[in-house]
Amino acid sequence: MDTQSIKQRFGIIGNSPGLNQALSVAVLVAPTDLSTLITGESGVGKEVFSQIIHQLSPRKHNPFIAVNCGAIPEGTIDSELFGHEKGSFTGAHEGRKGYFETVNGGTIFLDEIGELPLGTQARLLRVLESQEFIRVGSSKVQKTDVRVIAATNVNLLERVHMGRFREDLYYRLNTVPITVTPLRERKDDIPVLFRKFCIDFAEKYKRTPIQLDEAAKNLLINYSWPGNVRELKNMAEQVSVLSREKLVTANELHAFIPNAPESNLPMLMAGSNHGGDFSERELLYKVLFDMRSDINDLKKVVYGLMPSDQREQGVMANAVTAVYPEVKSHSDKPIVIDATHTKPIEVEESLSLMDKEKEMIQRALKKHRQKRKDAARDLGISERTLYRKIKEYKIAE
Repeated sequence: MDTQSIKQRFGIIGNSPGLNQALSVAVLVAPTDLSTLITGESGVGKEVFSQIIHQLSPRKHNPFIAVNCGAIPEGTIDSELFGHEKGSFTGAHEGRKGYFETVNGGTIFLDEIGELPLGTQARLLRVLESQEFIRVGSSKVQKTDVRVIAATNVNLLERVHMGRFREDLYYRLNTVPITVTPLRERKDDIPVLFRKFCIDFAEKYKRTPIQLDEAAKNLLINYSWPGNVRELKNMAEQVSVLSREKLVTANELHAFIPNAPESNLPMLMAGSNHGGDFSERELLYKVLFDMRSDINDLKKVVYGLMPSDQREQGVMANAVTAVYPEVKSHSDKPIVIDATHTKPIEVEESLSLMDKEKEMIQRALKKHRQKRKDAARDLGISERTLYRKIKEYKIAE
C-alpha cells in the first residue's frame, strides 16, 4: 500500500518529506512484530502512527489499547499494566487483569514512555524479552503475546545518561525508530491542514467555512506552533466559531495567535538542543548562568563609570543596587573591591538548583493561573513531574 492510500485511509493531510518518510517506515514495519519507538514533539500525532502500524499488521482484528504512561500515578501503574492479586495492596479488594493480559494477541501503545518508573521499566523489559509477566502480589509467571509500540516527546538517550531510563530497555524499544516532524517544519502543510479543520468544524456547527486572505496565511505559516497539529486544530475551531467575517484577515487572525509578535523568535522546544534535547537540569542551569552573566556585566559597567574615590570607599555594591534593584534579589553576596582598586572581586552568587527550580515552578503556576497542564508545558516537563515537584517543594497553590 502506497503512502497516498495510507493518508486517505487514516485522514492524514500533508506532503512534507519528513511526514512521507515516517509513513513509509510505519508501512514497512507493520507486518512484523518488531518493537517500534515513535519520537516527536507533543501534538504531532504520534498515536496515529501507532494505529497505522496496528491496522496494517496481522493483529488488526485483535485488541488495540493506548496508554498514557505520564497520566497514571506511579503507585498504580504496575497494577494497570500487569494486573494485581486480591489483597496485594490497600484497596485491592479483588484481583484485576492488567493491559498485558487483556490485550493478549493485540497491540499496546505506550505513550510518554519516558515517564515510566524504573521498577516498571524492568517489568516491561521482561515482557519484551520473554513475553512473560507477573501480577502485583503474585509469584505466578504468565505468558502474553502483545506487540509494544512506544512513543516519547523527550530524548530517551539523555534520560539514559541521567540514570532515569534503562539503557537495555531503550535499545529493546528502539528496534525500529520513527521520527514525526514538528508542524513548523511542514510549512506547506499548514494552510491545507487549517482549511481541512475549518471545513470539518463548519459542518459540525452548521456554518459556512471561513477562508484566510494571503496575509493571514503568511501569519499562520510563520507562527512557530509549539503545540503542533493539536494547537492548529484548536485554533481552527476558535476562528470558525468566533470570527464574524467569512474572509479572515491577518489583523483578525492575530487575536487568536498567542504571543504573535514573538512567534518568529527562536524557541526552546522539547527535543531541540543541537538536534537533541534539553533536560530539566540543563534548562535550569542555562537560566542561572545567563542571569549571573547579566548581573556581572552590569557590575563591570557601573564600576567603570564610578569615580575612583567612590571605588575606594567601597560603595560599588550600593551603586549596582541603585541602578539595578533586582540584583539584590538574585544574590545576597556582597561585591568586594580589592586593595589595588583595579578590579572588583565578584563573590560567587548562590546557584542552589532546588531554590531556582522552586522559583521557576511558582512563576509558571502564577503565569498560568495555577493550571498545572499549561505550567508543565511551559516548563518543558510532564504534568506528573510537575505534580511531584509541587509536593516535594511544598508549593502552595
